[in-house]
Amino acid sequence: MADSKASCLCGAVKIVAAEINPKFTVCHCQSCRTWGGAPFFAVQCGTNVTFEGEENIKIYPSSSWASRGFCSECGTHLFYKVKASGEYNMPVGLFPDVEGLTMNMQYFSDACPSYYCFTNQTQEMTTAEIMAYFADKM
Repeated sequence: MADSKASCLCGAVKIVAAEINPKFTVCHCQSCRTWGGAPFFAVQCGTNVTFEGEENIKIYPSSSWASRGFCSECGTHLFYKVKASGEYNMPVGLFPDVEGLTMNMQYFSDACPSYYCFTNQTQEMTTAEIMAYFADKM
């Protein structure tokens, strides 16, 4: 996909993502659900992401392998960034003009609470599988 533009609710942070993977992911881990009150629906944006208004971005080191960024003015969730690779996963809703998205992966599928479910057939990774994946990155 071509450059996609986004901004936080108040406009203090503007984003340009050069490459958005049209196959988005959903994370059911407790951290994501606590951060946003629901599972985290994310598009993978790689490392070619630029920000305007970086002074308004607050970064929280949420795990040994990733950090989360949000607007310090309005609180909009901006990204989940993998420390080792520098790759950004950004909320799907930040990019209203991106079309053709399909959900293809659910992370921490075993942590999904019983009060919601998705009917899409996707690849799923359990907590143990995720922890094994990131083991060499901690």
